[in-house]
Amino acid sequence: MQRILVVGVTGAGKSTLARAVGARLDVPYHEMDGLYFCGPGWAVNDKLAETVSRIVAEPRWIIDSVGYPEVRDLLWERADTVLWLDYGRRVVLPRVLRRSLRRSLTRERIFGGNRETWAGWFSREHPVWWAWSQHTGRRAEIARRTSDARFAPLDTVRFARPDEATAWLASL
Repeated sequence: MQRILVVGVTGAGKSTLARAVGARLDVPYHEMDGLYFCGPGWAVNDKLAETVSRIVAEPRWIIDSVGYPEVRDLLWERADTVLWLDYGRRVVLPRVLRRSLRRSLTRERIFGGNRETWAGWFSREHPVWWAWSQHTGRRAEIARRTSDARFAPLDTVRFARPDEATAWLASL
């Protein structure tokens, strides 16, 4: 495991697992949303492909994302390992609700210095709504990719429950 993607639906715990694995294996961790959102007003990094290309050219990295469309194939082609948090809505929705509530209450700064707002809860882009609406499609996309012949050389570790991921991490 030198070039690792941690994938799953919104709220699965990708960032948490990626940070922990990166620390255990001394692999540089890169937060995809932090690379994508680069400034106030949820400004998008128009040089995302260049940024990600530089990262994946390195011998060791871990990224917490399936990948935004413009870099998705690049990530999957360069990775050697996929850690898939394949959790149902019963797991991810309470997690994303708690996270978004915390971020809204504390006005925590996230990606590019932005914050989740109470008004944002009414947007279809809000993480809670996104987790609900994109859950089935994202899981299907990951399943397609993990069974795609192009990505057959990838070592894929699929976790159906959080306790499986916890046990696996403890075994590293």
